[in-house]
Amino acid sequence: MKTRILGKDLKVSAIGLGCMGMSHAYGPAADKKEMTRLLAQAVDLGYTFFDTAEVYGTPEHPHDNEELLGEALRPFRSRIVIASKCGIRFDETSKEVNKPLIPDGRPESIRQAIDGSLMRLQTDHLDLYYIHRIDRNVPIEETAGAMKELMEAGKITHWGICEADEEILRRAHKVCPVTAVQNRYSMMYRDYEALFPVLSELQIGFVAFSPLANGFLSARYDQTSHFEKGTDYRSVMPQFSREGMEKNKKLMEELSRMAREKEATPAQISLAWMLAKEPWIVPIPGTRKEDRLMENAGASELVLTKEEVCALDQMLDTTPMSEVFGGSRIAKQASGRN
Repeated sequence: MKTRILGKDLKVSAIGLGCMGMSHAYGPAADKKEMTRLLAQAVDLGYTFFDTAEVYGTPEHPHDNEELLGEALRPFRSRIVIASKCGIRFDETSKEVNKPLIPDGRPESIRQAIDGSLMRLQTDHLDLYYIHRIDRNVPIEETAGAMKELMEAGKITHWGICEADEEILRRAHKVCPVTAVQNRYSMMYRDYEALFPVLSELQIGFVAFSPLANGFLSARYDQTSHFEKGTDYRSVMPQFSREGMEKNKKLMEELSRMAREKEATPAQISLAWMLAKEPWIVPIPGTRKEDRLMENAGASELVLTKEEVCALDQMLDTTPMSEVFGGSRIAKQASGRN
C-alpha cells in the first residue's frame, strides 16, 4: 500500500484502519479471535496505521478495543503506527443509543489516561495521541501543554485533536505543534473542507473518520438491512433510515456509475476521491470483514484525475442527499467534574 506523511514526519499507510467498530457502536463486540486474525491480515495487506481510543468498548468491557489491539498487534509493533485518544467519557445515565459525551481536557486527566492506554496497548509509547473532544471548560493551551509533557517524557511521539476548528488548532499549535486533526469527512459530510487551507499552512495532517458515512457509501445496504437496536448506532442514523435511503438513491446511482467506469467499487471511489483532495489526507474506514478490508486497501491504488474529482464535486453539490450522522452530542453539563 502507498504511504503518506501526517504533519512533518509521521509516516502512515494511505488508508488506515479505524478499529472502533470491532468493539463499539456497531452491535455487540466482535469475536476477539476473529478480529485478531483480521488485524494480522491488515498488516499483511500493508496497513500500518491503526486507530483506537480508551472509550471504545461496552459498559461491561469499557476498554475492549485497546485491549484487543494490544494483544493482536504486539507481534507487529515495530512496524506499525498506533493512535489512541483520551479526554471523553460517556454519560451512562442517558438512555440514548448514542450516549452523550462528557469531555475532560484537564492535564491531570490526560496524564492518568495515557498510562492506562499504554498498559492496555502493551507498548511503551503511542505514535499519535489525540484529545478526543475539546473541553470548553479547559483552555486548549493547558491540554496542549500536557501533551507536550507526554512527548518530553517519551510516552507519545505526536499529538492531535479531534473535531477541531481553526481557532483551537492555531492556539494549540503555538504551544505544541499538532501533527493531525481527526474530523468527520465523507462525500456526505464536507463541512471541514473549509479547514484545508489552515492545515496546509500549518503542515497538519487530516485523518478522516467515517469516510464512508458510517459505511453507507459502500453501497452494501438497503431498506431490508437490519441494525440491532440499543447497540448499533446505525439504527438511529438518518442516512440508514427508510426516508434517508430513498433520498440518497440518486447519489448512490451516480457513485455506482463512476465505479463501473473505473472498474472499482463505490467505496473505493469514495476513498480515492478523498485521497485525491490533498496529499496529507488519510481516511480510516473501519470493518469487521476480510473482503471489505481488502476492498478499502485497494482504494490506495485507484487514481482519479483532477477532472474526475471536479465532476464528483459538482455531482455532490447538486445531488439531493439525506442528512448524515453528525456525531455524538456533547453533554451540556460535565457532571462529576471538580
